[in-house]
Amino acid sequence: MFPKKVYHEQSQETVLITGAAAGIGYELASVFARDGYNLVLVDKNEQKLVDVANEFKSEFASLVTAIAKDLSLPTSSLEIYSELQEAGINVDFLVNNAGFGHYGFFADTDLKSELEMLQVNLVTLTHMTKLFVRDMAKRGKGKVLNVASTAAFQPGPLMAVYFATKAYVLSFSEAIANELEGTGVTVTVLCPGPTISAFHQQTGMAETELVKGKKFMDAATVAKVGYRGLMANKTVVIPGVKNRILAESVRFIPRSLVTKFVRNMQELPSIDEGVSV
Repeated sequence: MFPKKVYHEQSQETVLITGAAAGIGYELASVFARDGYNLVLVDKNEQKLVDVANEFKSEFASLVTAIAKDLSLPTSSLEIYSELQEAGINVDFLVNNAGFGHYGFFADTDLKSELEMLQVNLVTLTHMTKLFVRDMAKRGKGKVLNVASTAAFQPGPLMAVYFATKAYVLSFSEAIANELEGTGVTVTVLCPGPTISAFHQQTGMAETELVKGKKFMDAATVAKVGYRGLMANKTVVIPGVKNRILAESVRFIPRSLVTKFVRNMQELPSIDEGVSV
């Protein structure tokens, strides 16, 4: 474990960001740092996290605390919360960004990986929100940003579990945003469409109709849109006009047709019916 720099006095508000070492999480950290927020950066990739923490410490005046943690472990949320409590660090903004997906037919994909996905995308996100929102509500202020996806708006054959986790994040976020009205705590759910990242290569989707040859929004733009929506107290933020139209239009199309459309977009050219990838 690398040494962590802990601060017992805070000069400004603090944001905790999970999955902060790359992609949208890294870009969100950059936006917050530029606006003078202290950072608590969480990621399981220890070396990348060290590099990112050092980068922000040298570039910005923000105080940076780095916590290397595997969020697929059920104990991770309480460990993060306890470490910050012991250090006297209050979290004013919580960004649940960490998440991952798998590609393939559900009957053939790896159960262990999917259970870890459920833990990270869904259970840890819920646990982190529970722990930190309680403190925010007691203080009468705070903000939560949960990162979902446009995948949340429809079923996703060939990524059935991933799409389902994002549907949960959307529904959960909208519900608690309503419950917290009048408390001083707001909840925003960011639902980006496909974004330039390593995600499609890692999941094996790079050659699908959905991805191949397409121009996607970059992570920095997604982060800026999400940040503005959070600060404006919006509940649901969908970056990009095309993404917003697609997300809204599925409500007016029979679910069976929507599901078939997603399946067609996500199939590899070489896949035949019933054959695993």
